[in-house]
Amino acid sequence: MKPKRTIQPEPPARELPFLRTFAIAAELTNFSAAARQLGMTQAAVSQQMHALERELQVPLFERHGGRVELTDAGRTLYEYADRIGQLHGEARARVAKKQPRASGKLVLAASSIPGEYVLPKLLAAFRKKHPDISVRVTIADSDAVLSLVAKGNVHLGFTGKRPSDSQFASEPFAEDELVLVIPSRHPWASNQRISWDQAASSPLIVRERGSGARFVLEQAIAHSQSTPREPNVTIELGSNEAIKEAVRRGLGLAVLSIHSVQKERKSGRLHIVHIQGLDLKRRLYLVRDRRRVLSLPERLLLDFLRSQR
Repeated sequence: MKPKRTIQPEPPARELPFLRTFAIAAELTNFSAAARQLGMTQAAVSQQMHALERELQVPLFERHGGRVELTDAGRTLYEYADRIGQLHGEARARVAKKQPRASGKLVLAASSIPGEYVLPKLLAAFRKKHPDISVRVTIADSDAVLSLVAKGNVHLGFTGKRPSDSQFASEPFAEDELVLVIPSRHPWASNQRISWDQAASSPLIVRERGSGARFVLEQAIAHSQSTPREPNVTIELGSNEAIKEAVRRGLGLAVLSIHSVQKERKSGRLHIVHIQGLDLKRRLYLVRDRRRVLSLPERLLLDFLRSQR
């Protein structure tokens, strides 16, 4: 009689260490920032990441001075680490018979139109849905916003122009149009539309170079099928509020986003006129760095904004 073969069970796979540290370092693209969030030293984070790489026998990060970027293997591991983190939270919530709630921080940068006139309403609705996610927004011009995103100083950016650099991924989240803003007692106040040549012949107050509104105006003039008159720019200001006040004081007319003059238009303090002859409609864009993975709060905000279109 042949003796029975005993089948030995497979040894259990060792648990991967330091996945939470890895996920936070991946999201922040910086070991020092991850250390601050975790209450550790930067050296401890580096040691844990080296230990995880030794365990998997594959590099997870490319180091660039103070910044780190995920390798292809790192991106794959992050997907699993993120799912494990979410399952951990769901398990706790289910056992405690509580609904799981997302938490975390969102650090955003926005140019003036999305930041001052579009995002506040959207973020208020988002915070009602996710009250444990805190949000901080920095306002700057579009070029500065892109610089903050590229440096990893903010999670997401919102601009009035689409970035051309392939480093950025972008998608529209709102619509806009530039209009001529005039005093309420101006002779054109009864007009709905005027030609661009009429508008360009008047003294104009415009935003500074680097702003999305200025970029859209210049691109519309450059790409016009006719040969439109160059604007008679007499004042450049870096603030929509300052421009509106200058218009009210009779210093000139302005080309501004229609979003920026809704309150003054309703109160009768300013009037808007649509401009014919130039394509001054535009989209407002959400911008992120393709090299960075999205944290859960970032993904939730992205999904929320998509649902609002």
